[in-house]
Amino acid sequence: MPTIVVEVMPKAELLDPQGKAVAGALGRLGKTRFTSVRLGKRFEITVDGHVDDAVLAEVQELADSVLSNSVIEDVVGIHVLEAPAGETH
Repeated sequence: MPTIVVEVMPKAELLDPQGKAVAGALGRLGKTRFTSVRLGKRFEITVDGHVDDAVLAEVQELADSVLSNSVIEDVVGIHVLEAPAGETH
């Protein structure tokens, strides 16, 4: 069965306190080459059947209306995960 991944991130103009906390922790661990972290959400939606344009449009609608809060978040990616070679479900 195919899996569709939806990625949601906080809007760029908003503060990301969780990301800032992680960035601070990285600095305390001596990982100074990493200067910024932003945390988001990843949804994996398993589809029964073939993924076509209609399914992707439906997922886009769900992403915009249910999986994200458009006031503070952007849907930044929707893509289909390919099943590893030889995997059957």
